[in-house]
Order: sequence, then structure tokens, then C-alpha cells
Amino acid sequence: MTTALLIIDMQNDTVHPEGAYASLGAAEHAASQHVIANVGTLLGAARSAGTPVFHTRIVVHPVAGLGGANAPIFRMLAPDTFKIGSWGAAIVDELTPRDGEIVLDRIRMNAFGGTSLDIMLHNLGVTKLVVAGAWTNMAVEHSVREAADHGYEVTVVSDATSSLSEEWQHAALNYALTNIATVADTKTAVEYLVQS
Repeated sequence: MTTALLIIDMQNDTVHPEGAYASLGAAEHAASQHVIANVGTLLGAARSAGTPVFHTRIVVHPVAGLGGANAPIFRMLAPDTFKIGSWGAAIVDELTPRDGEIVLDRIRMNAFGGTSLDIMLHNLGVTKLVVAGAWTNMAVEHSVREAADHGYEVTVVSDATSSLSEEWQHAALNYALTNIATVADTKTAVEYLVQS
């Protein structure tokens, strides 16, 4: 198996209607993308095919400054959101990881930063990643760029990703990531997961 499914930050605070960023449009955009259902479809296909599944979560620890304040995004996250152990930091119920699926926590934007993701993928012989999750122009984009730099061939699933708005989604998929990854919809990505 040379392909893995990477699900980024499908947490209550990022996509749930009662999450911390719902008022900024995150839940509305997630709903418009059917992102929870579409990620669920990918997850079901990966599980059926025996494809390795990795979930990542961004978390905030209860110590001021651990996540950094060097960029606006880190100041936005702290201190009242994604608190480790909280409902907001938890993965949404519909996508609860199963035994054997790895869940990696981090305090920076990209899924490789401060985690063992790259080592685990290499140990499994993975060379291709199918990436889904939230938010497309932030953690997804950061992770996809890092994956490309690590030598992975990346497919970003357009309707299994979401952001704070359609404008941010469009900018990430149609500008920022055009020379970094292949963009595909859920149906195409499912076929890819089943065949690989």
C-alpha cells in the first residue's frame, strides 16, 4: 500500500455549528461543502481498502505562549480554542478514529511539524497522500506544501476540505496549491483510494 489518507483538523472548533469559529463562517462553509459527509466517504473507502489513515489535530496547551504568537494565526487560536482535552479540540463524532488509525496532535500549522508523521509514512512505504480536512487555506495548505517538500505525491480533495469562506477555499485550491498538488473531488479520490 503506497497511499495513505491524511485527515486534517476535522475538529469541533473548526467545522461544527457550535464550534468556536462558527461565527466567522467556518461551520457554514463546512456545511456548504458537505465536508463532514465527504470526509466520511473517504474514510469509509480507506477503511474498506485497508489504506492507512492518519488524523491530525491542532491543540492548545494550558500554558501561555507554547503555541507561539509570531503570526496572526497563532494569536487567533489561543487561548480559548482547541484546548487539549476539550470538546472543541475533539474530532467530530461522525469521523471518530477507529483502533489502528493514528491521531497526531500538534501546536503548529502543518501536520508534519512536531509530529512523527513523516517517519511513520516512510516506514509504511507510503509515497502518495490523499488529503482532506480543515482549513484549506491554513493547515491543509501548510501540510500539503510540507508533504511535497518531503517528496510525497499529494491529492487534495476539493469537496472534502473547507475554510472560513468560499473566497479562501478558492484561493487555496485555484491559486496557492496549483503547482503543489493534484486537486480532485471526493468521487475521484474514492476511486483512487480503492485502486491504490
